[in-house]
Amino acid sequence: MKKRIYLDYSATTPVLPEVASLMEKIAVDHFGNPSSHHQEGREAKAHREKAREIIAASIGALPEEIFFTSGGTESNFLGITGLSKALASKGRHLITSSIEHSSVLGAFKALEDQGFLVTYLPVTSLGMVEPESLAQAIRDDTILVSIMLANNEIGTIQPIQELARIATERHLVFHTDAIQAYPHLPLDVNVLQVDALSLSAHKVYGPKGVGAIYLRRGIPFSPMSKGGEQERKIRPGTENVAGIAGFGKAVEILVKEREREATRTRVLRDQLKNGLFENITQTILNGDPDKRLPNNVNISFREADGESILIHLDLEGIACSMGSACSAGALEPSHVLLALGRTPREAKSAIRFTLGKYTKEEEINHVVKVLPPFIRQLRSTSSMSRIA
Repeated sequence: MKKRIYLDYSATTPVLPEVASLMEKIAVDHFGNPSSHHQEGREAKAHREKAREIIAASIGALPEEIFFTSGGTESNFLGITGLSKALASKGRHLITSSIEHSSVLGAFKALEDQGFLVTYLPVTSLGMVEPESLAQAIRDDTILVSIMLANNEIGTIQPIQELARIATERHLVFHTDAIQAYPHLPLDVNVLQVDALSLSAHKVYGPKGVGAIYLRRGIPFSPMSKGGEQERKIRPGTENVAGIAGFGKAVEILVKEREREATRTRVLRDQLKNGLFENITQTILNGDPDKRLPNNVNISFREADGESILIHLDLEGIACSMGSACSAGALEPSHVLLALGRTPREAKSAIRFTLGKYTKEEEINHVVKVLPPFIRQLRSTSSMSRIA
């Protein structure tokens, strides 16, 4: 069986051997409850706090500003909901963008059902939120703005520093979903001027089921669940110590390798993009060509069905996606691509390739070799079907 080519790193990443080894050791040898006061508990707590320190340092935060969660979805929901409810006495108007991850949009929909009002900012044809649109959307009763740092489908990087500055000048709280940006971009919450920021372990070669949220010290927050004293009551429940330690180890490695990997991946990304554009007509690059993540290529192949492309590539041993893994079962076209102005048909012809740590040049060359003839065949078959 030939080795498969994995180009879906934005959906998830493989766990690094060093991370898996540490997690196994902690799960077996340091299994104590970190809230317990005996030696086993103290050992577990030490692993948890080391990870907290590593993750805090990686984004310029204080350790006490990092709270562990079950993953990116909970981090987004917890942050947006907890902040909104804590600030509700000042107003009930919230602002986000039209291209947010489903976990963010889900949180805002739940808040709308509870009487909050939400403005969904439009984006440009390249997927960019314009600072002017944010400034114009702010009202006297606005309390929170949440805009993602980089989009999970098209890779567009938002001008978060400028957007956060606008919010800060109006004394608003600003949250950003940095889950897709974290593996590729150096982050500093003080430079970005954000008050809350969401992270996920399995996007940085750590385990699934672990995430974190940064909450600036002193910011009002209303916990979403009641229980024990864990995570200073922000997120009660016995922590997944092995997973948290694995997250910390993955981040420790990430910080050392991120700049070098971003440079390497950017070269391969452009090689893939250019190779496909040179050999396939009627293609559209989705997202900003320059201000995008170094590993993301999202292309609409006009007059070709994306699902058919996906199945064919899978049979060829190539793993990629049509967009967010969290929306893989949806029949509707991508809300992100529709927001860019793509037609439903163009949106359904889009394929997302996302590269990562183990992507090799020969794998990119193979994709460029096998995809163009299949697209031509697919279009020919589609054309014959319409004539018939």
